[in-house]
Amino acid sequence: MKLDYEPLQLLPQVIKWFILALVIGVLGGSASAFFLISLDWVTQWRESHLWIIAGLPLSGFLIGLIYHHLGKKVESGNNLILDEIHDPKKVVPFRMAPLILLSTLATHLFGGSAGREGTAVQMGGSLADQLSIPFRLQAQDRRILLMAGMSAGFASVFGTPLAGAIFGLEVLAIGRLRYDAILPCFVAAIVGDQVALMWGVHHSLYSVQNIPSFSISGLLQVSLAGIIFGLISMLFSNTTHQITRISKKYITYNPLRLFIGGIIVLLLIKLCGTTKYIGLGIPTMIQSFIAQLPPWDFLAKLIFTSLTLGMGFKGGEVTPLFFIGATLGNALGYLLGLSTPLLAGLGFVAVFAGAANTPLTCTILAIEIFGPSMGVYASIACVMSYLFSGHAGIYHSQKIDVRKNFD
Repeated sequence: MKLDYEPLQLLPQVIKWFILALVIGVLGGSASAFFLISLDWVTQWRESHLWIIAGLPLSGFLIGLIYHHLGKKVESGNNLILDEIHDPKKVVPFRMAPLILLSTLATHLFGGSAGREGTAVQMGGSLADQLSIPFRLQAQDRRILLMAGMSAGFASVFGTPLAGAIFGLEVLAIGRLRYDAILPCFVAAIVGDQVALMWGVHHSLYSVQNIPSFSISGLLQVSLAGIIFGLISMLFSNTTHQITRISKKYITYNPLRLFIGGIIVLLLIKLCGTTKYIGLGIPTMIQSFIAQLPPWDFLAKLIFTSLTLGMGFKGGEVTPLFFIGATLGNALGYLLGLSTPLLAGLGFVAVFAGAANTPLTCTILAIEIFGPSMGVYASIACVMSYLFSGHAGIYHSQKIDVRKNFD
C-alpha cells in the first residue's frame, strides 16, 4: 500500500500558522480590550459632561492635523489593509494602531457618530503585519497575516469569534472566500475573543424572544424586509462616499475639512434637540428590541454617521449600521406582519451584510448574538440585503470577483 505523505508535509505549515495565529490573537484581543475599556470610559464621561460636545470641531481639526503630518500613509484605514492583502508591497506602519486608537476615542469623546470595528480591524491588521519583519515573511504569508489580524480584531471587538473568522475570509472580494487563510483566521479570531474576555471586556447583550417557526409567509415577509435593508445599506454607502468625495474636492486641507464637519454635526445635534444619534448609540439599539421607536431614527443615524465619517472623523461603520438596521427593523413593524424584536434583530445584521457585502459573516453573527433559532430567517434577510445593496459597499478597496446579477 502506497503511503500518502501529504499530511506529514503539511504539518510544519500547520504548526507555523497555529503559533503565528496565537500571537496575532493575543495582540489583537489585547488591543481591542484596551480600546473597548477606554471607549466605554470616554462614552460615560461624555454622557455625564455633555458640554464637551462643543469641542467637536476643534478635536476634528487636531485629528486632521495629526494625520496630515504623521498619518498620511495610514489614513485610508481598512482600505489600506485590503489593498495590502490584494497586492502586498510594504509592511503596514505600526503607527496605524496608536493613531486610529486615539483618533477614534477623540471622535467618541467629543460626540461624533462612529463605530468601533474599523479601529479594531486596523489595530489587529497593523499589529499582525509587524510579525512579518522578524519572521521575514514573503508576500503571500503577509496576506495571511493581515487576514488573521482582521479576524482577531473583528472577533474580539464584538465577541463573535466565528463571524470574525469568516469576516477575514469574506470581506476581501465580493463573491469569493479565501480558504488559504482559514486556519490562521479561525485560530486568531477564537484566541482574540478569549483574550479580550480575559481582560474583562463585557459585550452588549441583545435578545430576540419567540422567534416564529419557519413558514412560507414568513419567508416572503423576511425577503421583503431584506430587500429594504439592502437598499438602505446602499444608501448609507453611497451617501458616505459622496460626502467624502465632495468634501475632499472643495476642502483640500484635511484639518479644515474635519473642523467644518464638526460644526455641521454640532448644528445637527442642536437641530434634533437630542444626543441619541451620536457615539455608538447602544441604548437606542437595546430599546429597538423592546419598544416602538420613532420611525425616523434609522435615517437620522445614517445622516449623522455619513457626515461624521465622510468628513474625515475616525472610527468604524459597523456599530452605526447595527443601529440603522435595528431601528429600521423596528420601524418596519408598522408595515410587515412580523414581531418588532425579530425585525430589529434581522435589520441589526442584514444592513451590515449589504453594506459590507458579507452575507455569510452576518448570518453567523446573527446565530452567535441571537441564537441558532435566528439562523434561517437571518440567512434570508442577509442574502437579500447583499443582493439588493449594489456593488459599492463601505470598503472601496473590496474587489468584485462574482457580480450579483447571476450572469
